[in-house]
Amino acid sequence: MADALPAGEAGAVAAPASGAHPFWRRLRARRSALVAAVVVALLVLAALAAPLLTGIEGQDPTTYHPDLVDSATGGVPIGSFGGMSAEHWLGVEPLTGRDLFARVVYGARVSLGVALAATLLQVLIGVAVGLAAGLGNRFVDQALSRLTDVVVALPVMVIALGALAVVPASFPRPVLIAVVIGLVGWSGISKIVRAQTLALKSLDHVAAARLSGWGSWQIARRELLPALAAPVITYAVLLFPGNIVVEAALSFLGVGIKPPTPSWGQMLSDADTWYQAAPTYLLIPALLLFVTVLALTVLGEGVRTALDPRAESRLRIGTGRKRTRTGTGTGPGTGIGNGTGTGAGREKEAVA
Repeated sequence: MADALPAGEAGAVAAPASGAHPFWRRLRARRSALVAAVVVALLVLAALAAPLLTGIEGQDPTTYHPDLVDSATGGVPIGSFGGMSAEHWLGVEPLTGRDLFARVVYGARVSLGVALAATLLQVLIGVAVGLAAGLGNRFVDQALSRLTDVVVALPVMVIALGALAVVPASFPRPVLIAVVIGLVGWSGISKIVRAQTLALKSLDHVAAARLSGWGSWQIARRELLPALAAPVITYAVLLFPGNIVVEAALSFLGVGIKPPTPSWGQMLSDADTWYQAAPTYLLIPALLLFVTVLALTVLGEGVRTALDPRAESRLRIGTGRKRTRTGTGTGPGTGIGNGTGTGAGREKEAVA
């Protein structure tokens, strides 16, 4: 995930945020980021208002409706488009007849909640380790850096599969998945924070704070953390969609969220045998997962550019072209040959 940032930006000193108003102005200038923000806001509102929405529909995510599936065909929903009707807005689940809309909105709660909790844990651990490595002595820096390298090399999916397989089923799966993802995926933030801290602590105001008797915690809280806010927020926003995908993949493999608790990954896992008989059961959670990840990725790119406007200008370096005209010649009175002057015009293209 560390490759998500532009090359060389991890080790550069990020300028502190210039205030909320310039940030919002730059973010509003990017229409794609605004559209993505609206999509994310609607998804979050739907997840938070899941009890209200399902109450309006009159359904819940766990009640079986065997009369809405055809037992003669193996449990295919009765009716067109997976049994969509005024009572079941997105149809029903094959075999069980559970309301699909209720399971989708409650599944959004689980998928988004797990990804958010995992991202917050990654940020907390990564910032703490990165600051300790950057502000500590050489031994502490080397030890924490080697620990970070080991965590980077760990295969996230394999570790998650092993942990989820041995933990008792009574332990809440959403909490367990968030903890596992958070404990394995903090290394990228740690490397960025360490590099930024090493660059920032050599600045004059940090050196002055150290000479005045401030401790490491005071220096980190008052001088370093405000300057680290922009890269940390940017990287956290880019981590969020990746955590959604990891949760969905674990649920798809059967070691994530367990029934009857719904999640988008679990629904995709259950739908792999119904993609022909009931395609809406597969398409709806897959489309929601795709839209969510795409919107969060676009929003993360917009937030990164708004927090660091120099990034967009750096991307334009080398793309502009300008034409300059230069002339060389000899005047008419040179006395060479018949005394007539000659001139040559040359147009060259300079690439900015």
